Amino acid sequence: MGRTTGIIIAAAAAIVILAGALLLMLGRGSEKAVNELDKELTDLQLPDADGSTPAVATDAPGAAAALAGQSLVVVSWGGAYTKSQIEAYHKPFTAKTAAKINSIDYNGGIAEIKAQVEAKNVTWDVVDMELADAQRACDEGLLEKIDAGVLPAAPDGTPAVQDFIPNGITPCAVTTIVFSHVVAYDETKFEAKKPSKLADFFDLKTFPGKRGLRKTSPKINLELALRADGVAPEKVYETLATKEGVSRAFKKLDTIKDSVIWWEPGSQPPQLLASGEVTMTTAYNGRIFDAQIGEGKPFKIIWDGQIQELDVLGVVKGTKNLSAALQFVAFATDTQRLADQAQWIAYGPARRSSLPLVGTYHSKPDVDMKVHMPNAPENSTNALQIDFLWWADHQEELNQRWSAWLAK
Repeated sequence: MGRTTGIIIAAAAAIVILAGALLLMLGRGSEKAVNELDKELTDLQLPDADGSTPAVATDAPGAAAALAGQSLVVVSWGGAYTKSQIEAYHKPFTAKTAAKINSIDYNGGIAEIKAQVEAKNVTWDVVDMELADAQRACDEGLLEKIDAGVLPAAPDGTPAVQDFIPNGITPCAVTTIVFSHVVAYDETKFEAKKPSKLADFFDLKTFPGKRGLRKTSPKINLELALRADGVAPEKVYETLATKEGVSRAFKKLDTIKDSVIWWEPGSQPPQLLASGEVTMTTAYNGRIFDAQIGEGKPFKIIWDGQIQELDVLGVVKGTKNLSAALQFVAFATDTQRLADQAQWIAYGPARRSSLPLVGTYHSKPDVDMKVHMPNAPENSTNALQIDFLWWADHQEELNQRWSAWLAK
């Protein structure tokens, strides 16, 4: 590619990205507009710093080449979530390609990925990430670009860029699920009045007991605090964009800080409830579902004020298994695989074509999984969707504020 051509393409990409960011941040973009921007962005062949174009799988996504003898390291969050991926993605991929999948757990963020890339010692191939983290990692050159053309179409032929939900495909990541950060409680701990709204999490007088909060990031905690303090969902990021708004969120968290038990891995909140260490906790909705339905625990989810987020797959920059990693991402994000995952955990599939295929819980055919999805209409009336672009811009500064607050 000539230098002039590269400059033109890069400029066009910048315009598309800026337009998408403005639509998202101003909240004025219709779903159709966002989808059109998604298509423009994902169809564009973005040059890397050396002028090369995004990585493309060398084999057709629908017919992955035999990968016998190859191993992929796929990193995720552990517990019931990783179990759902093993059953829906890993085992079928191995059966089809003969590749071995080595699954390891982490607690999120981009620090470990950055360390591997900068040391030129990449040992992870594919990583399950929160979208805001994937955006930051992409911006910093830590993930491979993914050509949307390698992703399989829907069964009716609809191209992937149109089949995925808005923001489902970004330059370095492909979304798998919609999940939710919720408040959950043990109903046996509240015999008279039971909590029913997000604000109850901060009401220690009416609903006594320890609270569980995620320690690893200010993201989610700050949004929950503002929502509980009366900030409307459409005003949350406008409020957080000011020093006064950030202080307001931390002030709200101060009201329960002395009663907080901190958690890190997603498997921990159900354990904290089960052991009685906390009476209420924030958690991933799928982990609570697994405890409720899979283990019969007396836990309840408060859907009020839930914060929805997208989880994505990214390929680590510099992986020695690039072609196999891209084949895995294409396979794992096809229509059937995303529908199959929803049989194992209550996270909504990111493809529109997957939703009609979502059935019942894998071991309990009387449990309809659709009603447990965070994006089910009855569950999402007061939901907030994470603004991943906002967090990509503000994560570093708020991480510092968060660490200082924790240390007090």
